[in-house]
Amino acid sequence: MTKVLLAGESWSSTTIHTKGFDSFETSVYEEGGSHFIAALESRGVEVDFLPNHEAPTRFPRSREGFDAYDVIVLSDIGANTLLLPPSVFADGHRTANPLTELAGWVRDGGALLMVGGYLSFQGIEAKANYRNTAVADILPVEMELGDDREETPEGVQPRVVASHAVVEGLDTQWPALLGYQRFTPRDGAVRLVDIGPHPLLVIGEAGAGRTAAFASDMGPHWMPREAIEWPGYAPMWGQLIDWLSGR
Repeated sequence: MTKVLLAGESWSSTTIHTKGFDSFETSVYEEGGSHFIAALESRGVEVDFLPNHEAPTRFPRSREGFDAYDVIVLSDIGANTLLLPPSVFADGHRTANPLTELAGWVRDGGALLMVGGYLSFQGIEAKANYRNTAVADILPVEMELGDDREETPEGVQPRVVASHAVVEGLDTQWPALLGYQRFTPRDGAVRLVDIGPHPLLVIGEAGAGRTAAFASDMGPHWMPREAIEWPGYAPMWGQLIDWLSGR
């Protein structure tokens, strides 16, 4: 059975309610990977979910830790969350660089998928900041220098532009998305799906391993309900994970 680690896709929000003289706060915790996880599990893939607040201490920091998985998925989780566990940020201790270890693991035959979001690739105000990490060297795309978001509230339909097992049997036109990240495919990478003038899904190889970049969300807000309920949603993710894992 293929085993996937999904890191990211969680957040907490705090709201200040002001009613005249008085105010109070409410907070909520939310997760955004449930549709992706359900899609993979429906195809027999085992998924371990590591939300953002647990990732600093639980994300693997060695190749042995990554060996428990066939594919690592980073989605809406900034590089700082992985690079700065409390032992480093608060206590000033040295530790292994998990992104350097991840890159080495992929080159030795592992697999990595990065999925878009406000804290993926470069992200909002470039705060995801993966361009300056070892992960940038193994992804099949080159990231922009700054904020790489392309907001398309009017909706833009992706279209398949190449034949490949990842997109086999899927519609040529996909349901519209509300935003994505801009990036450029590397030489030798395969551009499978476009959105507007930009690539949406690019796959490639890094040493003996495989990598993929999906420029938009796996769920809301960039991926609206119509796209999540599209019959091709589960097959697309499943076939992508199958290819990445060599299945």
